[in-house]
Amino acid sequence: MKLALYLPNFRDEVSVAELEDLTQLAEDLDFDSVWTLDRIVVPEASDREELVNSFGMMDGFPKQLPVSARGQWLQGYPLIPWLAAKTSKVRIGMSITDTPYRAPGVLATELATIDHLSSGRLNVGVGAGWMPEEFAAASATHIFPKRHKHVRETIEIMQGIWTNEVFEYHGEFADFDLCGFGAKPVQTPHPPIFMSGLKDPKRSANRIAKYNLSGWIGIQDRPEELAEWRGAMKRELEELDGPHSVDDLEICSMCWFVITEEKSDQSNLGKGSNLLIGTAQQIADNLKSMKEAGLTMPLIWPPFSDVPVSKTLDDLKQLKDEIMPQVDAM
Repeated sequence: MKLALYLPNFRDEVSVAELEDLTQLAEDLDFDSVWTLDRIVVPEASDREELVNSFGMMDGFPKQLPVSARGQWLQGYPLIPWLAAKTSKVRIGMSITDTPYRAPGVLATELATIDHLSSGRLNVGVGAGWMPEEFAAASATHIFPKRHKHVRETIEIMQGIWTNEVFEYHGEFADFDLCGFGAKPVQTPHPPIFMSGLKDPKRSANRIAKYNLSGWIGIQDRPEELAEWRGAMKRELEELDGPHSVDDLEICSMCWFVITEEKSDQSNLGKGSNLLIGTAQQIADNLKSMKEAGLTMPLIWPPFSDVPVSKTLDDLKQLKDEIMPQVDAM
């Protein structure tokens, strides 16, 4: 099982120095990758728990974000080239880039440049977004009803730009004749693409097969959910009768992480379950179960508040030195 760090750039208070300390430790501990979070705005309605949708459009979460509208969080996308300059081994990416907020051709060329800045260490995560209020703030309200189509077109445009000397595209969200777009990515045929898949295994499988994607990223997935998702994607991929296998996929989940002295409640609370919050032994046991269910890479996510970065730094060391040897010994 690989380890990835989900940087806590989305917090009421966070400093660049804290993010740098976490990133450096992840590199020192030989983590596979470091990811940032994409968040454009926090509506004031969120503070009143009055968002249009629950967090991520998922059952069990409130109609509220865990960060205040007046919070001083840092944007995830500008941190990616910064991570490229601050590291030399660890892979970098943003989970998940909401494509409707970006012009596909611009995004493709910027990511190609970042792949050069990182000497070929870029992962590309893509998703549709879920918050109408954020679409409005990003001048993309008109895209919300067709956001999944925007993801498809973005993937097609990125792959086309990255693998052709010149490229043209004629779709709903981009329409251009043959153009050159500058340097191609270092990685061939292009950087690995991960997609979010919070609700629909069939849609996930179809996109994975059609576009030869490299990974799937969920959030707070219990072992039974991981097994269900993996099984569903396996069936769908087999029905498509292509060269793609679920065994080729990186199966990831973003999970809140804190090591506690006292045992935590391990009740099934859905997406609010304490999967990686608990004693070292509780976390080791849960990671074993998640690995057995198909998880290949947890995205270790420091909590939004109440846990200082100094504590997370110590917890990451304990995770690597004491917990993971048990998991790897399975």
